[in-house]
Amino acid sequence: MCGIMGYIGKRDTVEVLLEGLRRLEYRGYDSAGVAVLVDGKVEVVKTKGKISDLADVLKDRKPEGRVGIAHTRWATHGPPSTKNAHPHADCKGHIAVVHNGIIENYLELREQLHAEGHRFRSETDTETLAHLFEKYYQGDLEKAVRRGLKDVEGSYAVVAVCDGDPGTMVAARQHSPLIVGLGERPGESFVASDPSAILSFTRRAYLIDNGEMVVVTADGVKVKTLAGKPVKKSVFHIEWDPGMAERGGHKHFMIKEIFEQPHALRETIGERIVGREMKLHLAELNLTDAYLRRVKKIVVIACGTASYAGMAGQYAIEKVCGVPVIVDVASELQHRECVFDKNTLGIAISQSGETADTLLAMHMAHRRGAKLLAITNVIGSSVARAADGLLYIHAGPEIGVASTKAYTSQILATLLFCVHLALARGAIKPAAARRLLRGMKKLPGQAEEFLKKEAGHIKRLAKKYKNVMRYLYLGRGAHYCTAMEGALKIKEIAYLDAEGYAAGEMKHGPLALVTDEVAVLSTAVEGPHYRKSIGNLQEIRARGGKVVALANEGDEEIRKYADDVIRVPKADEVLSPVLAGIPMQLYAYYVADLWDREIDQPRNLAKSVTVE
Repeated sequence: MCGIMGYIGKRDTVEVLLEGLRRLEYRGYDSAGVAVLVDGKVEVVKTKGKISDLADVLKDRKPEGRVGIAHTRWATHGPPSTKNAHPHADCKGHIAVVHNGIIENYLELREQLHAEGHRFRSETDTETLAHLFEKYYQGDLEKAVRRGLKDVEGSYAVVAVCDGDPGTMVAARQHSPLIVGLGERPGESFVASDPSAILSFTRRAYLIDNGEMVVVTADGVKVKTLAGKPVKKSVFHIEWDPGMAERGGHKHFMIKEIFEQPHALRETIGERIVGREMKLHLAELNLTDAYLRRVKKIVVIACGTASYAGMAGQYAIEKVCGVPVIVDVASELQHRECVFDKNTLGIAISQSGETADTLLAMHMAHRRGAKLLAITNVIGSSVARAADGLLYIHAGPEIGVASTKAYTSQILATLLFCVHLALARGAIKPAAARRLLRGMKKLPGQAEEFLKKEAGHIKRLAKKYKNVMRYLYLGRGAHYCTAMEGALKIKEIAYLDAEGYAAGEMKHGPLALVTDEVAVLSTAVEGPHYRKSIGNLQEIRARGGKVVALANEGDEEIRKYADDVIRVPKADEVLSPVLAGIPMQLYAYYVADLWDREIDQPRNLAKSVTVE
């Protein structure tokens, strides 16, 4: 969740570090800082608050040097404060470190180091690393880091600098993302937690794996195991373009990314549906038809929005393929080993590909003999590398913390796999498969049409209901996920009380919440659940609830049962969650904007949750 940036080279080091941190703001943070080697000394400048606050402090005390590290912190151990901000230094200020992850045995280490005379200034687990490296430092930072990490239990991406090795950065990774950018200029390199941080400077990188460390100097980059064995790395080319991570004139990244969904959906389809015959070609899948025919159960491994994309896939796969599917949040799933065996396919869904709980559940699934398919946005991410098969969504960088284009693209990628699975198992006739694929090809255009026609209407509805403080979101069948995701969105960015429910559950308790002070957003598109959805709307209006119905174009009957209607284009039932997610995003965005919330960086949240 925190952000790391490191640099060695001849540019203005502080400006490079600040640019990298700005690119990482979307991850969520509460403080920021830099450490630069200046004339043989480590100078640390840090502050609570935003990167802009750090930049203001640096105007008065800007360290000039050629090697530096920087960090944006999201509090885990100790509240947000300047003393808890990274970088952290050892007792005498010779070594500085930045760190993402959690040191699980930090209390034990801290007590031991304190007994040995080390003085701690913060409440963080990270400061323990600085003192560990100090303890083992004997003139060689690489050796000190390697020896210190032997004592550590937990997860880390850590970068260290030392005044005794003024031309060196040493970094290491275990369960937290880390990359090394290879500079375009002689003698420069970058270390970062995320490709976004280095896009302004280079698109060539090494992807660092668990159990590896990096020694960076002006002479180049050396990658080794934590035991010191050299590792040969292939250069990875980052496909994203720096402009893709800019707002492009929009007020927020989130609204930009909502309107990018037609393009993102087209990119997800790409060349995967070919010709008039609608041939499906999933080149990266790497799961044979023979294996797919043996699968007896599918388990979706995901968190938050990604899990709701998985729910849409669950409905489609069970209906089209006849294979049972479980969707479970990864934080719970990782402790339930009986769910997996050799006849189980795990589908891991993660925008960043670095979600810690998802990765841990994936490792558990592999131990039980399951194969894994990854659906992710970031090429070369940890989730992608841990999987047996891949489906990249190709949505481009998603900067807003609240997922939008990744959500709809994840659903679409899962639907592509659903048709492939159905064909492999003989569960669907070719003509039916072509019909579904033809419907998928239409989705980007339908999304574009919807945004042009309905965005202004949804903005007016948000203004009409601005003062509503409690929301219920309802859906049935394929749209249970739409209700859950809609409620999550307005909670995430507007900070309003909202609950998502399967509409049939209203009589089992939630109906007690309905009053004239509650607004209900309910999906009632054409399909097998339409009549039952109408019945739910009648129950709500009878109790004074305000109803906003999501319905298809041309449905005039719905007006009898709703105060307001949002129209979405018609699509096959299993495809319709792709389109239904977009109005939920727009409504939450416009409400949050009216409340003047920090939409791209909502309080207490981070884009990529890289700790358990």
